[in-house]
Amino acid sequence: MPAKSPEQICQLFKQYMAEGDLEALLSIYDPEAVFLNRSGEVKQGRQGLREELVPFASANAVFDFSIRQVIQSGDIALMHTQWTVSSPQTISVYAIEVARRQLDGTWCWLIGDPFSLAGKLLPDDLLDVVTCRCCPESSLRYTTHRDWNDSRSSGFRL
Repeated sequence: MPAKSPEQICQLFKQYMAEGDLEALLSIYDPEAVFLNRSGEVKQGRQGLREELVPFASANAVFDFSIRQVIQSGDIALMHTQWTVSSPQTISVYAIEVARRQLDGTWCWLIGDPFSLAGKLLPDDLLDVVTCRCCPESSLRYTTHRDWNDSRSSGFRL
């Protein structure tokens, strides 16, 4: 079943992954798709994606998602999505994806960056919990992004 909207791609991804249907999963990607894996290596085309997706599909991984934003211009859509995988191991990622409308009007992912910088700024291991002096019953989550080597090493308040 092809996606009729960029948002529906996420629903189909979740469904096909839970079913372990690798061929259906690959069908929601554009033939020219590129994917940035966790190590920063670019995988191209459906064969490159196959290598990345096989371990999850064979485990019938359980994915859940929350679409944060879709920005569409003509036949291109930029998607910001929070993904959670609950099996085979629990992980949470913030993905930036680009979808492209196909000639038949359906949508496929063209570019995927599930390990984007935006997600790397927010995980709990980068956030310190601090207690406010004026209201000690509440805690603020405050990032001290330890990967930065300049004066911007702290200061994001969430």
